[in-house]
Amino acid sequence: MNGDSALDEMADGSGHAKPHWRSLLSTMFALGHETLAQRAHLLDQAFAEEGITAILPGERAVNWRCDPIPLLLSASEFSALETGLAQRARLMELILADLYGPQALMAEGLIPPDVVYGNPAFLRPCRTVDGRRRDRYLSFYAADMLRGPDGAWRVMADRTGQAQGLAYALENRRMLSRIVPELFQSQRIQHLRQYLEITSEALQALAPDDGAAVALLSGGHADPLWFEHVLLARELSIGLVEAGDLTLRNGQVFLKTLRGLQRIGVLLRREEGHRVDSLELSAGAGIPGLLDAIRGGSVRMVNDPGSGLAEAPALTAFLPALARRLLGEDLRLASQATLWLGEGAVVRTVLRDLEGWVVRRATDGDAPPIVPMQLSTADRAELAVRMEADPASFAASVAPTPSVAPCAGAHGLEARPIALRMFMTFDGTRWRAFPGGLARALSEEDALAGRLPRNALSKDVWVMADETSTVQGALGLLTPTLAIRRTSGDLPSRVADNFYWLGRYLERLEEAARLQRAMITRILRPSPTAREIAEMQVLVASLAKAKMMEAEDASVLGAGMLAASVMRAFRHDGGMRRVLAHVARQVQQLRDRLTGEMHTVLTRSLRILGENMKRLPPDSNVRSLEYASNLTTEILEFAATVAGLAAENMVRGGGRLFLDFGRRMERAQSITGELAQVLDQPGALTQPGRVEAGLRLALELRDSVITYRARYLAVLQPAPALDLILADEGNPRGLAFQLTTARELLREIVEDGDSLLMSMEPLLQESRGIVQEVLRSPDQMATTARLPAQLRKLEQAIGAVADRVSRRYFTLLPVARSLGMDSEPLRGAA
Repeated sequence: MNGDSALDEMADGSGHAKPHWRSLLSTMFALGHETLAQRAHLLDQAFAEEGITAILPGERAVNWRCDPIPLLLSASEFSALETGLAQRARLMELILADLYGPQALMAEGLIPPDVVYGNPAFLRPCRTVDGRRRDRYLSFYAADMLRGPDGAWRVMADRTGQAQGLAYALENRRMLSRIVPELFQSQRIQHLRQYLEITSEALQALAPDDGAAVALLSGGHADPLWFEHVLLARELSIGLVEAGDLTLRNGQVFLKTLRGLQRIGVLLRREEGHRVDSLELSAGAGIPGLLDAIRGGSVRMVNDPGSGLAEAPALTAFLPALARRLLGEDLRLASQATLWLGEGAVVRTVLRDLEGWVVRRATDGDAPPIVPMQLSTADRAELAVRMEADPASFAASVAPTPSVAPCAGAHGLEARPIALRMFMTFDGTRWRAFPGGLARALSEEDALAGRLPRNALSKDVWVMADETSTVQGALGLLTPTLAIRRTSGDLPSRVADNFYWLGRYLERLEEAARLQRAMITRILRPSPTAREIAEMQVLVASLAKAKMMEAEDASVLGAGMLAASVMRAFRHDGGMRRVLAHVARQVQQLRDRLTGEMHTVLTRSLRILGENMKRLPPDSNVRSLEYASNLTTEILEFAATVAGLAAENMVRGGGRLFLDFGRRMERAQSITGELAQVLDQPGALTQPGRVEAGLRLALELRDSVITYRARYLAVLQPAPALDLILADEGNPRGLAFQLTTARELLREIVEDGDSLLMSMEPLLQESRGIVQEVLRSPDQMATTARLPAQLRKLEQAIGAVADRVSRRYFTLLPVARSLGMDSEPLRGAA
């Protein structure tokens, strides 16, 4: 243990371990330092592969870690915190109701107008004109707290906007219980499931009508807290939607699905409040008309879009007086002593001892605080000048001395200061606390308040069960019996679109790997034959068409130059890296729709592929080419793994349907375009050998050489080869298989006789007709040499069908704009 202060959280005033820590300490010492260090490493690895840090190639890294030693709260301590936080939540509700209503608190001088009107979180359209409001402003609340040297917890920041971080706490518990199960033995810890059930049922109870669904409104995969949105939606058994997924009809909110519109009655907001309505708040962002629907009561939003107003650090200075005015009582859980510098000579009081304060923007609860004692003399002087010039823009809190707790370190237990975030939910009658929390071990770079950092060492928080406590059930709300459903049409259009493009990008990645491997194999041969040189010409053209090679390189046939061009595709911003990044982005967008196993395999494989591409040797010699060839093999193995996971892990229909459909249509276009490319060679009409070489290459690229040899021995003729490539419905690498599979997939979402379904039959007839035409010809080689134009028309026809599917099910429309505003439209599934 580094320093006596490391016992602050687990020791009492006499230096002895607190009773609720003793059992855990015994287990920790029994495990020993080496075992704890090993478990800490396993936790880091688990988070990297399947948790919060499972970020894909090209994405900004998140380094969220969980310490193997939890933070313990006794039952009595937790009860006192719950009572104090419930009082603060009630106070925040009353403050928001007044500021968005009669504004009596400002009229009485209890809240300065600068703190409200100068706050970007104050959304004027959210104010009720008549002062009456049916809905609450807050259903969720959180607070960031520190324990001082006197042992008392104090609130550093109130979280009334989105109360973020709950999913991080859930993930910490899940990981810790799996990696260090010994710590949980013989421990009476309050379970988390009951809180989630209460929260889920409270959300369902808010729905204005039976049958109206609950959904979490997210900013999408680009949001830094996308992981939380995915996990929270899963744990609460609610949908995960984005603004583009929703539309308004007759004042009601609907989710756009493949089957039609699905009514939404409650939106759990995990999007910035000013971005929820593009008509009244931010042009180009949000659902046009949503605020009007909220006012009309057809949809509830929790928390209210304007609830972030109460997070203003300056407001903290007035909470004691506001509590006495609105609640008739003093705060049971005090804030860290805070001053708003816009009052009188307060700024001079702070500037006299600037190092003893923590400075924050007066109205921005997300901005990290400034700690003057950590600044250089010049920076501290510059801060003082800014504060004196515009004091109303700043609030200052007495610099805290947070308590410390033991953390697993490289050389034993280390003392680290701790910040604790606790979460509250209003269950319809009272505020309830989450029986845990999110604790963070602070370093000099960590913010004491503000947004959750992307890099942090966190702790699971255990609330010890009272010996006399009994398990209390969740709210007994009556829910209707659920009808059994096995449909694929309830899938949101955006999700179907993402699955479709994941399938297409996976197929493009696989096809590019086959082309690259074929090219590298020929470059590595010391003395290529004339036929191999002709094949390399065809491969160059195919790679250029697939954007795996620059167009100007297509005319170069020197082995060295070709090797350099091939290697560029695997390097930074090369074609292979770009397609891999497209796959990664689709996987990230579909995180809420993929099983845990499938997501883990995908992210781990993508990360390994990305890292292996970064290790590609810088030159273009034989060793580098062999390394690149191994990379193509890894990519093909990855594609096969994804296909197997989809077949065995995904329910037939829904996401799997569009994933498979996207792959089939992409492969169908690739087969026809590729075959046209290999047959379209100069002099093919007069030189049958060129046609034969093209067919051999086509069989190789379709992975059908062995099948052809098994059927026809070594004799290569055009009709049998084309039959295997174009018309054999049993060949999974052939065109007919792709078209028949795509047709059967369409049958699951369209009615018999639908024009979309009927459009598949002419494509199959055309592929069979090509083979029959060649088979009947007296000169099969010449007839085959004239096929490229016909094949390219077939490729275009397949693309036209794919476009029709996209227009019908995924078409992305611009969101409505405010009149007179000129902004870029968002994309949203229609």
